[in-house]
Amino acid sequence: MDKIISIQRLYYRWWKNIDKFILTLIILLFLVGLFFSLVSTSLIASDKLNTNDYLFFFKHLIFLCIGVFFIFIFSSINQENLFKISIIFFTISIIFLILVPIIGVEVKGSKRWIDLYLLPRFQPIELVKPFLIVFLSIILSSEKYGNLYLKYSISFLVTLSVVFLLALQPDIGQTLLILASWSILIFISGISFIFLTILFFILISSFSYLILFVPKFTYIKSRIISFFEPDTGTHNFQSDKAIESIISGGFFGKGIGEGTLKNRVPEAHTDYIISIISEEFGVIAIILILFLFLVFIHTVFRKVNFEDDDRSKLILVGCISLILMQVMIHVGVNIRLFPTTGMTLPFISYGGSSIIGMSIISGIILNLTKRKID
Repeated sequence: MDKIISIQRLYYRWWKNIDKFILTLIILLFLVGLFFSLVSTSLIASDKLNTNDYLFFFKHLIFLCIGVFFIFIFSSINQENLFKISIIFFTISIIFLILVPIIGVEVKGSKRWIDLYLLPRFQPIELVKPFLIVFLSIILSSEKYGNLYLKYSISFLVTLSVVFLLALQPDIGQTLLILASWSILIFISGISFIFLTILFFILISSFSYLILFVPKFTYIKSRIISFFEPDTGTHNFQSDKAIESIISGGFFGKGIGEGTLKNRVPEAHTDYIISIISEEFGVIAIILILFLFLVFIHTVFRKVNFEDDDRSKLILVGCISLILMQVMIHVGVNIRLFPTTGMTLPFISYGGSSIIGMSIISGIILNLTKRKID
């Protein structure tokens, strides 16, 4: 009985202090993803796997329920405990990332997933991202190091270690996302613009060398050439079909279940979910989804203005910038604004690792935006 009462008190404090508008937006985005998982994966399950039409939908629902649990846990704990736990989980997720090249599951020439006996196949980088943001923010806001450039150097070495592990897979999309997130964090922490510009050119030069002279990264060169000269490459099939689907859907779409992209492009329900939605529900549906993201992002950025703690400010900006950049990359690939890269749409795309990662980020955001007095 005492345990039940304590749980009720915990829930009451959580509900009283949580930002209900942000929570509503998060739940709404996840529910939108669940709905489109149903309409975009039912035919895939029946046609390709010869099994229950709703297999992917039920798996999505299970991961969403697990995600809700993580949202509650990370949004309800004490902020100091959140920072301590994040450092522990960051270390664990890095260990998983180290294991990927060793025991990872290879899919289409890349090892990005790990399959352990007690855990289903998951992508460690999705767990690394939220805790990396917290860890970098703690370093950049630490009072132990008076020298600002020492903080930048330590944070860069931490980021570089993650980038190196991603390069071994290889996963250029997530690599660029991690570097961009780090760049935003050091920029808002007060770095000199000249120093940032020099750093940018160093990174560009390093990536150019890898793409041009390291055999493992030649596929990136092929994709870039195909992107700028479509007739010379063979990597545009998915993007071509995606843009055709968006055009054919028009403003109001072909109707639910009438789209063909989900059966013509591999992993369309993850990397090309925007095109599937546009084909069946029209550009209007995409505009509404993007508007929902913009409201969410704007609301969190407004909350940053009321934060006095630099550490919390950095974490909030880092988390919401990560979501913003991932949305931009996903949409950009779907409309052929960027070269093809495997990037899910946050909250919406099918994928257990992505759902859990976004749930952790959501829990962290809710924790840092809740009322500070009980």
